Amino acid sequence: MLKVNNINVYYGSIHAIKDVSFEVHPGEIVTLIGANGAGKSTILQTVSGLLRSKTGSVEFLDQDLSNVPAHKIVSQGLAHVPEGRRIFLQMTVEDNLTMGAFTRPGSEFDASLADVYERFPRLKERRKQIAGTLSGGEQQMLAMGRALMSHPRLLMLDEPSMGLSPILVQQIFDIITELHKAGTTILLVEQNAQMALSVADRAYVLESGKIVLSGTGAELAESDEIKKAYLGG
Repeated sequence: MLKVNNINVYYGSIHAIKDVSFEVHPGEIVTLIGANGAGKSTILQTVSGLLRSKTGSVEFLDQDLSNVPAHKIVSQGLAHVPEGRRIFLQMTVEDNLTMGAFTRPGSEFDASLADVYERFPRLKERRKQIAGTLSGGEQQMLAMGRALMSHPRLLMLDEPSMGLSPILVQQIFDIITELHKAGTTILLVEQNAQMALSVADRAYVLESGKIVLSGTGAELAESDEIKKAYLGG
């Protein structure tokens, strides 16, 4: 579904992503783990068209996205829930969700909204509430719900557990598992390596902008090197 081939991304003179290649197959959860500054978010921003690679290509459903504007990438079935949620704080919950459906036919809106409210009952309860007044967990649910309004084939989640209590982290990962079971392919960036590896089919480990290790989620969770570096083992 997604093929990232030999990308190199720079911030000015800083070489942030170095010769990175990986794949995501239909129906998988693939996770990118690594320390702060390893380049995880930069990779997602490159896939979604917010940043551009100096080399290589990003292919989604066999189409090269290298020169496709970010808003058109969404309409092709790729949705990005960014780090920090980036919801529209001064708008209501329902208006935020409406913004997520801008690439879809109007005839689909009511059914899409009903699906999101069924998956996130809390959002239905707060649909007329200003988004900036929601709790951190509710804002994360809203960011995910907004992305789901576009009917993504591939959902990219950037640090969905950031700043949340352990109970809310578990709730968010339960939702990720439910989305996966419902057929959504997921590319997950997550600093909570233990949780990420527990749900991932496959995983890639990033250090200083390079992929240094890959394998199944279960294999990496049992790796002594990963346990020492990321799991407190």
